[in-house]
Amino acid sequence: MKRCLFVDDSSVIRKVAKRILNGPELSVVEASTGAEGLDMCNYDMPDIIVVDGALEDISTVDFIRRVRAIHGRVKPQIVICLTEVDIGAIMRAKRAGAQGYLLKPFNRPQLLDRFRAFDIAA
Repeated sequence: MKRCLFVDDSSVIRKVAKRILNGPELSVVEASTGAEGLDMCNYDMPDIIVVDGALEDISTVDFIRRVRAIHGRVKPQIVICLTEVDIGAIMRAKRAGAQGYLLKPFNRPQLLDRFRAFDIAA
């Protein structure tokens, strides 16, 4: 079973994502802050991380760099979640180690399509 970590300060975004993605092939865990997400990654690295593009406690780029610095067998795919297309933020995130982005609010087809692109969801 693959694991996904959703790091977002919005409980609504996390709950919607969990409701859409959680199933027999994918387990979704949540973090409301970057620090909480990093603690979870240090304990048990997920296969994919979706991180809010505007975390309150740590910059998204710093979060991505810290995740990439954690040594382990799993090298997660990282997607940033934005409210609008921001080419600068996307490029900074990619240089830090992210693979892509997702726009919110998202719906079921959009979220599932993005995860299929990463070979995470069926």
